Amino acid sequence: MFVYLSKKIAIPNGVALHCISWNKEHGYIACGGDDGLLKVLKLETQPSKDAKIRGLAAPSNLSMNQTMEGHNGIVKVVTWNNHYQKLTSSDEKGLIIVWMMFNGQWFEEMINSRNKSIVRSMCWNADGQKICIAYEDGAVILGSVDGNRIWGKDLKNMQLTNVAWSPDGKIILFGTTSGEVHIYDNNGQSIGKVELYCLVNVTGAVSLAAVDWYNGRLGFVEPDCPCLVVCFDNGRCQIMRDEVDDKPILIDTKMDAIDAKWNDTGSILAIAGSQRSIQQDKDINVVQFFSTFGEPLYTLKVPGKQIQSLDWEKGSLRVALAVDSFIYFANIRPDYKWGYCEHTVIYAFIKPERAEHCVIFWDWKTKEKYVKFVKHLMLMEASGNHCCLVTRAEDDDEQYALVLCNTIGTPMLSKFVDMEPLFLTMTATHVIAASREAVYSWQYTTSRALGLSHIVTSTTRKDNRERLFHIDDDKPQSKAEYLNFKAAQAPTKDPICAITSSDRLLVVARESGTLQRYTLPNLELTHRYAVSCEPKQLALNCTSARLSIIDTGGVFSIFDLDVVITDEHGQEMIGEHLRLERKDAWDMKWADDNPELIAIMEKTRMYIFRGLDPEEPLQCSGYICDFSDLEIRSVLLDEIHKDPDNPSTDDLIELEVKSLRDTRTLIQTVGMKDAAQFVDDNPHPRLWRLLAEAALDQLNLEVAEHAFVRCKDYQGIRLSKRVAQLHSEPLKLAEIAAYFRRFEDAEKIYIDMDRRDLAIELRMKLEDWFRVVQLLQSGSGGADDKKLLQAWNAIGDYYADRQKWKNAASYYKQGGNQERIAECYFMLEDYDSMSELCDTLPDNHKVLPELAKMFRMVGMCEQAVSAFCKCNRIKDAIDTCVYLNQWSQAVELAQQHNVKDIDPLLAKYAAHLLEKDNILQAIELYRKANRFVSAAKLLFKIAKEEEANGASPMQLKKIYVLAALLIEKHHQKSREKSTKPSGSLLLNDFEDEAGDARVIGQAWRGAEAYHFYILAQRQLYEGYVDAAMCTASHLSDYDDFIDVNRVYSLIAVTSATNRSYAICSKAFIKLETSTDISEGDRKAYQSLAMEIFSKHEPRDQRHKPELDMKDDNIVVCLVTGRPILDYEFWTCTTCKRSAMSQEMNSRLSCPLCHSSV
Repeated sequence: MFVYLSKKIAIPNGVALHCISWNKEHGYIACGGDDGLLKVLKLETQPSKDAKIRGLAAPSNLSMNQTMEGHNGIVKVVTWNNHYQKLTSSDEKGLIIVWMMFNGQWFEEMINSRNKSIVRSMCWNADGQKICIAYEDGAVILGSVDGNRIWGKDLKNMQLTNVAWSPDGKIILFGTTSGEVHIYDNNGQSIGKVELYCLVNVTGAVSLAAVDWYNGRLGFVEPDCPCLVVCFDNGRCQIMRDEVDDKPILIDTKMDAIDAKWNDTGSILAIAGSQRSIQQDKDINVVQFFSTFGEPLYTLKVPGKQIQSLDWEKGSLRVALAVDSFIYFANIRPDYKWGYCEHTVIYAFIKPERAEHCVIFWDWKTKEKYVKFVKHLMLMEASGNHCCLVTRAEDDDEQYALVLCNTIGTPMLSKFVDMEPLFLTMTATHVIAASREAVYSWQYTTSRALGLSHIVTSTTRKDNRERLFHIDDDKPQSKAEYLNFKAAQAPTKDPICAITSSDRLLVVARESGTLQRYTLPNLELTHRYAVSCEPKQLALNCTSARLSIIDTGGVFSIFDLDVVITDEHGQEMIGEHLRLERKDAWDMKWADDNPELIAIMEKTRMYIFRGLDPEEPLQCSGYICDFSDLEIRSVLLDEIHKDPDNPSTDDLIELEVKSLRDTRTLIQTVGMKDAAQFVDDNPHPRLWRLLAEAALDQLNLEVAEHAFVRCKDYQGIRLSKRVAQLHSEPLKLAEIAAYFRRFEDAEKIYIDMDRRDLAIELRMKLEDWFRVVQLLQSGSGGADDKKLLQAWNAIGDYYADRQKWKNAASYYKQGGNQERIAECYFMLEDYDSMSELCDTLPDNHKVLPELAKMFRMVGMCEQAVSAFCKCNRIKDAIDTCVYLNQWSQAVELAQQHNVKDIDPLLAKYAAHLLEKDNILQAIELYRKANRFVSAAKLLFKIAKEEEANGASPMQLKKIYVLAALLIEKHHQKSREKSTKPSGSLLLNDFEDEAGDARVIGQAWRGAEAYHFYILAQRQLYEGYVDAAMCTASHLSDYDDFIDVNRVYSLIAVTSATNRSYAICSKAFIKLETSTDISEGDRKAYQSLAMEIFSKHEPRDQRHKPELDMKDDNIVVCLVTGRPILDYEFWTCTTCKRSAMSQEMNSRLSCPLCHSSV
């Protein structure tokens, strides 16, 4: 950071000032002093004729200078309400006046006079709703913005000096003349005292100089960072996170402090006071600047006898100082976190709503920006095509990360180091970080090629690409498996204060003024130099021969690293501090292509030095990001940070060195000959290129060719020769205009020459197809149809690249490009238009296969098959049906076109489904492919598994019915096949399936078994025990489908209930002799049989006619379970099972298969 005095305003009649306050919203400055002086000033930047002069470099004048009358005594306190644009002032007599603006002037709004004591301090809270007024005698008044008194309180035995609000408005701090700071809540209740660690071991009386609490309105530098400062007149300060912080940061300014204020973002603390100068033997005014964490940033000396007060401007770029009867303004040049590489400006800032730093990668050429949020960002540097971000590790306060990113913010590599990087430099191959004691080097890419493919991705530290050394050591660590950071952090008496590097050298500066020179990449210490200053910034020129230095006092100088001189003792020495010094310097940049040129910033002026000779200064306040081709690119970071989310190209300015400006002037005013002589005396490729371009404009081809040769521009040489061969002067002018990218001028010349063909050719080379269409459609002659179609298709490509598919489709349609039209319809999901396109295309058109694939991707089987068939790709059509599970359509296609190789594919897919245990999908597959027997087999398998899992009889019956229905479809298909004269191989495969007689012959047995099983139980529960026994007796024929135990248990129950104990006895004999039951069940059956038959004889007590149920000719009724003895009965057309006619009169479906009657 650099601070310099920029402006001084004198108060009339030499009236001494006592206080000053700067409005943060509207820019008004209020100052109070002797004799009731109260003035309101406003500095406004005046627009400059030169648009490049902006920011601090732009001139500023007073737009308001109003003296307010109302006070008679010394005005001691002035404070602004930034939100409501009100000014509150108080004098030594206790008179308080609130001022408001009306019609561009300030007028009294409210007056209050207590007449008992004077006001020592006033402070508005963060939202401007409340003001706290502290009187010297301990009285405190809390008032609202509309003038109402909220509460008042007398703090006993206290003489107040200061008051401050907490950011949330819940806490108020009161400072006393005894140096204490008391804590109260916003209702006036005492909470305690602030522990003052900075006064430990301090003897004598001390008093408070300032208490300032940053309101957090614009966010914080880091989460939980210090924001409260308590400063005493002896120069001792403590910076705290809150009022009860037990680990504050302690500062000893070694001066008599007067005032202290945080800047607008809470990132910089300014402390004003006076300090004894040993050289001048008097007290001098000093303003010291500190970071949020108490690190000293800069010390500014201010002229005058006594500084009284200070305040910051909105944006924190200026500080106003009240000194004697003057207001001094100091400009701040902050140390922004920023970098520049490959047309990309990278900068970081804080958003109030986020804890991380927001890092923006802004490509000013394409106007694209990429946002990245980074936690605990410390440093940033950029070079070549990469930038490096240094962050503190979130989970380890002693570890830090170096993150390498490309120009769009994508992290490429990272390294973790166990030292705190305070300094960072970067080249196209190396990242070098340094603490106060150690230097760490990381070679992230090789020098042979700087592309992405050559970034080093080694994860070990054995390849010598990482090196570490202590600043007092001569040789770096590199060959050890792990770098010893602990040893490298040993204390040193001469810490590092700055570093810089080039592609060849690393230079490290120490606080004593010692410069240590190392070679890259080996980091060998080759030279030590000594300078009589403490460097703050270093920079090497493009040949690494000269080093520029800006010291802590802002003095710029140049050190020649290679020159050999003889000292006063006659000994040769390498290195010389050149006799050039410039004051108030804060930025510098060597030219990339000229070792003699360097640009430096002094206050708001930019100086370009050629060797040791300066050119005329240029007004500028930007940070230099690039210096090449005699042009300097500077970025106005101050302007960017006003609205960091929306950077503008206006914030990037380009300036020319004097030789370039002079050459341009000579060409325009004197002539080509003198300009050529000037460039010959001051040779530079940029000047030769400028001369060549000017000579071309004047058709001076000889000078142009000579200039192109001098600047080694092969394309320019070819242009000169090509133009020389043209015989028409308008053609020459058009060719030159096109070379200078003045395409409109070149086209106009062609049109005026009636050479529309050349204009069209020019636009086609530029790929300006919209203009090509306009040119083709204009004019009296007919348009070239081939070029017009090319233009329409090119415009379609333009819209397609931007994913504007609807526009692209309309232009492709005009260009007759069916392939791209299909692609646009597909992206638009306009499948109807795709179908229409498919119908309009002729057979075997090249677009049809692509259309079919698109239909297939979205599951439109019918349209995909139609497209494939239209281009005679039947195999692909069948594959599509298989892919989309349209197996019946696949079989139909195979039959129509006599395709013989679909059956293996079908079998393969079925096997795949079975392997994945997707049996139901396999059944559906077989069913759709007319493989009914295979599907029925799988259903039988499912029935067996479900029976083992304890499924209900009704569910099992349904499964068997489905299987039997599939067998019936198989029979139907077989009959249809037999009626045809010949069949395909696919249909003949059904004969193989028919070989399984059990599946086909017993298709309905499983369904019958569970039908009668359910019927018997229903009859039993309904009380028809005789019918239930009769039905159950049929189940003995189905023991291959129903478990034997379940069958004979049901027969035993029904027969016992029907008092048919003979049948019951036979059933128990079957149960007891069954091999499928456990021994426990067997004993239970025996016990139950003993209990039954000890009471009843094993014979039937009801007389029933004997009937052989095993007779195959007996037909059993599906409704009653009884044998059908009549000659006429009902038979189902589907399952071929029967029932008594009278039982079916009231039924609508078959009791077994449920088909309609």
